[in-house]
Amino acid sequence: MKKSTYKKFGWIAVLILGIGTITSCSDDDENTNELTPNNPITGELINDQDKSALLFMLEEEKLARDTYFYLDSVWSINQFSNIKYSEQDHMNSIEGLLKSYDIPYHIESMGVFQDTTLQQFYNQFITDGVQSKINALTIGATIEDLDIVDLRERISQTINQNVIDVFQLLECGSNNHLRSFEKALTKEGGTYSPQYLTQSEYDIIINGTNAPCN
Repeated sequence: MKKSTYKKFGWIAVLILGIGTITSCSDDDENTNELTPNNPITGELINDQDKSALLFMLEEEKLARDTYFYLDSVWSINQFSNIKYSEQDHMNSIEGLLKSYDIPYHIESMGVFQDTTLQQFYNQFITDGVQSKINALTIGATIEDLDIVDLRERISQTINQNVIDVFQLLECGSNNHLRSFEKALTKEGGTYSPQYLTQSEYDIIINGTNAPCN
């Protein structure tokens, strides 16, 4: 799998019971768009940018889940067999937050995506992933690499603590998944070079240890 190919293209613990601070936004706050009613549990406000981030990340976690289900049916590799269910948990966590804010959403059927870029990714992943185990595991690492970068970007763009907490938990899971795919890839005789993370960011993750993400 070449780098250039991819360059183209439930309620969590009752929404973190420890959150007690309500974030207020002034009218001149540039991060504030249309604010929806407060979250009924924490009172946290949410704006249009946060809603878009949640809806996009829901589909990106679906990309991981759907790809892993497909590749597991081809190769029966432990990483896909286990992590595909973790990706469903990630989707459930985002769904819980969407529901808590009464944000409408729709999940397409397996392998179908509303976002055209994610659809292109999926189509390419299943095409390349059937060629070899090394390709399949490289795809797994690529998805987690992309997911971590996208989560970090959206965390940096929000002041909503509920969104931050959920995305940080998902990032923790993706770090664990990336280490797992890298280990399996090395065992198969392959190597992975980060395509979205910097090399130093990638090295920190790979050299770390798995952490509980709940």
